[in-house]
Amino acid sequence: MAHPLTVITGASSGIGEAAALAFSAAGHPLLMLARRLERMEALDLPNALCRAVDVRDRAAVALAVAEAEARFGPVDCVINNAGVAHLANVLEQDPLEWDDMIAVNAGGVMNVLHAVMKGMSQRRHGTIINMSSIAGRKMYPDHTVYGGTKYFVHAVSESIRGKLAPYDVRVIVIAPGIVETEVLDHVTDPKTLRAYQENKRKIGGGISADHVAASMLFAYQLPQNVLIQEICITPTRQQY
Repeated sequence: MAHPLTVITGASSGIGEAAALAFSAAGHPLLMLARRLERMEALDLPNALCRAVDVRDRAAVALAVAEAEARFGPVDCVINNAGVAHLANVLEQDPLEWDDMIAVNAGGVMNVLHAVMKGMSQRRHGTIINMSSIAGRKMYPDHTVYGGTKYFVHAVSESIRGKLAPYDVRVIVIAPGIVETEVLDHVTDPKTLRAYQENKRKIGGGISADHVAASMLFAYQLPQNVLIQEICITPTRQQY
């Protein structure tokens, strides 16, 4: 292959789907992971291996990565994008929603890192792109556990960046603000949903997932000795 393998989690919609389209157009073979296999296969991208994998399943993640590497060669870029946002009043929220966010947004990130970090360090090459959120930089009303999981992404990224830097492996954090994706589909609290939608309306809507994907590709395509540690990308009118 002219370009090395890119792994994308949460690749069936939103930013993950946009990243798959962008990296595929740039010539990269892909391992696309998500629970909705049909959505990924419908994109019909060349040199793309699609697997119905839940990032909470560490063994399934590792097996899919091994299968893709056997076909396309070593992973050079991983976009750790899978996540859920159950935004709600923490005083009234079902703790099962906390469990889900922690398992996917924190545990899932670690499962993917476990599958790729050692190989990248041994090859002394690679780029890890961890999806956080502006809610991982400052807290918002009714983002309590979601924000906590995104702070976790920032903290883990800073730690592994220091661990992997001597091996020439880059770690990038993407922290988007309001983006036009399906993120609100996971919000079950009507009051929280109305507040989010009203704020989004006031600023004229979110940015496109394509813009986030383009920022990832730009950062990845820089020389390996150049690292953009974090990209915080928001609508211009999003003030906080």
